[in-house]
Amino acid sequence: MAGAEIGDTVPNGNHQDILQIMEHGHGLDVSRYHESFLGQTLERRRQATGSQDAQAYARHLAGSREEAQALGRALQNTYSEFFRDPLTFAILEQLVLPGLAQAATLAGGAELRVWSAGCAAGQEAYSVAIMLEDISAARESGLSYRVFATDIDEVQLAAGRRGLYERAALGGVKLRHLEAYFAPQGQAHQILPRLRQRVDFSSHDLLDQRLASPPASIYGGFDLILCGNLLFYYRPALQRAMLDKLTRCLAPGGYLATGRTERLLVEQWGGLTAVAAPAPVFRMGQTIQKDTACD
Repeated sequence: MAGAEIGDTVPNGNHQDILQIMEHGHGLDVSRYHESFLGQTLERRRQATGSQDAQAYARHLAGSREEAQALGRALQNTYSEFFRDPLTFAILEQLVLPGLAQAATLAGGAELRVWSAGCAAGQEAYSVAIMLEDISAARESGLSYRVFATDIDEVQLAAGRRGLYERAALGGVKLRHLEAYFAPQGQAHQILPRLRQRVDFSSHDLLDQRLASPPASIYGGFDLILCGNLLFYYRPALQRAMLDKLTRCLAPGGYLATGRTERLLVEQWGGLTAVAAPAPVFRMGQTIQKDTACD
């Protein structure tokens, strides 16, 4: 799951009635979401259903399975873009990824491992794969790497595996990358197979306490984790739980990249050092040992 940034104007109020209707009436738990994001989403759904006020919408929701499902989908915001934050991706391209590639070479050609958490339809995962492929093409010995892309939305994961995007969704892609890594398909472009095979899409819930890292990755030890514009949709306690999981799965000296809105969250959480403020790119200390929960 990836999403658009939340605006500054936030509806006030307690949504316990909605939480109870969703959980006890429809078997859907929406208590994980931040109060401000939940409030904004409820207001959009109230307007969409023509309900006069919050009480009227609650009554409508209680009697409509279809509206409960629509609300659930609205809360799973899947907006994403290629190379979404230019500053973040510039730092990854010019500093982080070349350094990781050099370290992998010094380690005897070790595989460079990247995790795109909340990948939506794969735009973020393919963005970093494109940059890694550029690095590999420029090196005589190439570069061994794997990108693990996870989300809780199976429809989005299926779209990521296809790698087919409308032209309007490719505004952040450079022309040379479009020509090198995409093939025209009517009014759309598809990621070439040689790049698609570098990205592994699988279902993984960051709030699932049973699993630390994506099952497909077998273990943690990621050199880079991208988790942009996801954390701030959740309640503070869950934000901290997700940050704890993500950082436990970083290799010593590994990097975490978030959304700009979440930079302060990471700084307040502690344990990571900013690479080049104000970009939300952070590094784990070299001396910190990987947690066995990711093994």
